Parts: sequence; C-alpha cells; structure tokens
Amino acid sequence: MTRPFASFEWMIAWRYLRARRAEGGVSVMTWISLVGVTLAVFALIATLAVRSGFREEFVDTILGANAHVTIYPVPDQPAGNPAAAVIADAAAMADRIGAVPGVIRAAPLVRGQVMATFQGRNAGIEVLGIAPEDLAAIPRIASPEMAEGSIADFPAGIAIGSGIARELGLSVGDRLRIISPDGARSPLGISPRVSAYTVTYIFTAGRYDIDRTRAYLPLQEAQIFFNRDGVADEIEVMLADPDRVEELVPAILEAAGPMTYAWTWKDASGAFLQALTVEDNVMFVILSVLVLIASMNIISGLIMLVKNKGRDIGILRTMGLTEGSVLRVFFIVGASIGTAGTIMGVILGSAFAIWIDPIFSAVNYLAGGGVWDPSIRGLYRLPARLEGGDVLSAVALSLTLSWFVTLFPARRAARMNPVEALRYE
Repeated sequence: MTRPFASFEWMIAWRYLRARRAEGGVSVMTWISLVGVTLAVFALIATLAVRSGFREEFVDTILGANAHVTIYPVPDQPAGNPAAAVIADAAAMADRIGAVPGVIRAAPLVRGQVMATFQGRNAGIEVLGIAPEDLAAIPRIASPEMAEGSIADFPAGIAIGSGIARELGLSVGDRLRIISPDGARSPLGISPRVSAYTVTYIFTAGRYDIDRTRAYLPLQEAQIFFNRDGVADEIEVMLADPDRVEELVPAILEAAGPMTYAWTWKDASGAFLQALTVEDNVMFVILSVLVLIASMNIISGLIMLVKNKGRDIGILRTMGLTEGSVLRVFFIVGASIGTAGTIMGVILGSAFAIWIDPIFSAVNYLAGGGVWDPSIRGLYRLPARLEGGDVLSAVALSLTLSWFVTLFPARRAARMNPVEALRYE
C-alpha cells in the first residue's frame, strides 16, 4: 500500500519548519501562526464549554426547583369580583394527574406575595404552601447546594431561601413575621394578616432569584394564612422526562378536568432558551471567523517560505521531484502548524473548562471581587461543561480551515517553473 506522503517529503518539510530566518526559513511566522491557531481554538472551546455549562445549569435549576407543568383553574367569577380562581377538589385532582403515565408527582399548592420582617428589616417574598412530603420530593430544595437546619423539621415552621436569610439576617430558630395585605374583612375594611413562624430550614437552590424570594409553608398553615381553607391555587406537576412535556400536557389536562389550563416550564423559559440558542449560533460563527483569521497567518508564512526557498524548489524539480511532491511538502509544512496549534488549543481549552472554578476565583481575587453578580446573572458561579461534540466541532473546524488554506501557497510552489527559479542563481 502506497503511503500518501513519502518519507523524504516529511524530511524536507521538517527541515523547512526548523530552518532559521538566516537560512531562508520562516520560524518567526511559524510561531505567530502557531500561537494564533492555538488561541483561536482555545477561545472557541472555552466559549462552547461555558455556553453548554450555562444552559445545563440554567435548565437544571428550572427543573430542579420549579414545576414542570402547573395546572391553573380558569377564572369564572362574576365581573368585578376580585377573588382569584381556586381549585376546590385539589387533592382529588392531584391524584388523577399523578396517575397519568410519565407523571412522577402532582401536588396542590397555595401561593401568595407577602412582606417578611425581622428585627426592623423588611423584604418582599413569595410564600408557597405545600405538603411536607411534596417539598421533600423537590430536588433543589430537598438536596440543595447548601442548607441549614433539617427539612424534616419543615412541618414545625417555615423554610426560606438563603438570599432571604442573608438579607434579613435570619438563622435557623429565629421567628420570621410575614404580613399579607389581603387579611380579614371587618366593618372598617380589610385588615392585614400577620403571623410569625419559626425558621426551620434554609436552602440554597442555586438560583439567586429563587433563593432571594422563595419561602415554603406547610400546606394547611398556608391555607389558613391566605384564606384558602380546603382549596388550592394550583397543582404542581413533576415529570419523569421534562423534555416530553408537550406530549404529556393533553393527558394531564384531560385528567385535571374541564375549566383548567396548563403552563409548562418551556412556556415560562422558552423565550430565554431560544435566545440562548440564537446567541450560541452567532458566537460559533464569530469564533469560526476568528479561527479563519488565525489560519490565514499560515498562508503568509508559507508564501514567504516559498519565496525564500525558490532556489531549493528549482533544484529539487531538476532532480526529478514532481509537482505533486512539492505540493505535498509545503502542505505538510502548513498542515503541521495548523494541527499543532489545534492540539495545543484543545489542551488549553479543556484545561480551562475543567479548572474554571479556581481560575475564576483567581480572577475575582485579582479584580478585588464583584466580577460575577448573581443578582444580574441568576447563577452564583460561571459554569462550564466540556462536551465531546463541542471539542470535535472545534477540532474539525480548525483542521479543515488550516489544511484548506495551506493548499493555495503549496499549489503555487508546485507550479513554480524551475528554469525561472534558477535563472538568476
């Protein structure tokens, strides 16, 4: 079997790569091309890793702390009645929905906005009333990144996010007072309802907006506090496979009964995820152009090499070297630079994705802190996930571009007339 590149072609190409400037080589341009391709591939892999990590972390926090499907009652009150629609047979409806194949849990919820106060500090929070066994089945709440207290003590008090605890200065065992403007009716109007609960559990779900605003009360306590005796505001539904939510919604609505509608996690976050997809595609195109620009440096180096080695090419051609052999020699030179740069870029990009936490901590320390604001970005850290498909895409793009651009100066060298090359030697 004939090899695509002869051993003497490799030998000549290697000598050209090692040649110094004084010897007619282009070592400086070689290094510039190598560094350019390396940095371009590194930037591409690092960006793809952060993109994948951010999407995974964002979706995981959505699915791990929120309902995959929420069933609401259709409002059916007389005009002018401000009362919200409620689900009277919430327990029975939840049992019917829970029996749908693909549904792993359905739980009645009571939801309300309140003012939380502790030792002169105030914060607006959202309180969700839920049964203790249902709260223990929410992954990001039952098994959070960090927690204080025990979720087993939840029935004896209130569970709050770490952002609420930090803002109000709360710790486990403190008494948190909550105030609802929709309280008891009296001849003088509606008086606010005020209750105090012991903080039994503090969770960090991993999303700033959840940890900063969400609190949980036992379902019966929430029904009493929000005047929802025996009823619920919604049904929280968790699925075995959240990606199949569109397929399961018709069966869930059929089990829920008439006068209900569904709101899925994709309805709530679909626009943001689509924006992420568009941004991902745009970033890949932009970074692909960066790789192309880096690959163009290879052309500059090879053109200079062909010009400096014109005499050598003429001598080799008169000795019997074919145009194909000359083309392969200079192709090896350019492709070697692109391949080496790609390999080094993959190593640097993979290392960045694997050790992103200590790297980010060092950057944050050198910058004096505040580089990453979770209140703006939602997440507490910069996530990164190294995926084989992203690495292969970066490698394929870099090798394709660097090898392709190498063909043009290599073809020019191969078509050089040996007589013209040696005329003035």
